[in-house]
Amino acid sequence: MHADKAKTIRKLKTVGGQIEGLIKMVENDRYCIDISNQLMASISILKNINKDVLSAHLNHCVYQALENDDPDDAKEKLKEIEDIITKLNKI
Repeated sequence: MHADKAKTIRKLKTVGGQIEGLIKMVENDRYCIDISNQLMASISILKNINKDVLSAHLNHCVYQALENDDPDDAKEKLKEIEDIITKLNKI
């Protein structure tokens, strides 16, 4: 992975803490809107992490495949990006 590992891990740990908090909120029968707000905050951080990871992939792996003049590798990397875009559109 070529994204900033320390930053990615810090964000993932933040989401992990939020998930733990969400579990407690559900166990304690907290107000649904409060739970929903926390869920949206967690989702937002995960989307941000995914953006960082995909950006690093584009800037390193895809760029490198295009620079190396390897048409098969470049096609594979571009297909991976197409597949991710398709998945993102389903979310």
